[in-house]
Amino acid sequence: MTSDKNNPVFSHSLFWDININTLDMDKHAGYIIERVLEYGQWEDWLKIKEFYSLNKIIEVATNLRSLEPSAMTFIATISNTSLEEFKCYRLIQSNLQPWTY
Repeated sequence: MTSDKNNPVFSHSLFWDININTLDMDKHAGYIIERVLEYGQWEDWLKIKEFYSLNKIIEVATNLRSLEPSAMTFIATISNTSLEEFKCYRLIQSNLQPWTY
């Protein structure tokens, strides 16, 4: 399968749990962006950035209910977006767990 701007080919291990042929880049944007941010390789990041644009990625990422802290920090840093703008960050802050020792 060849990759182009309208039909990027991602790392084989990125979507291990689904049939990749059923992915719709527009309909499943949140799922794709979350997966690439959390598990993708650099080439996967470049593909979503080219397909969606940085503004769209930020819009989607800030509205995700969960995102790995390293992925959230990465997108916040490169987009100069405050962590407080991320829904997942606010949810974590409002659900503090008791300290275990």
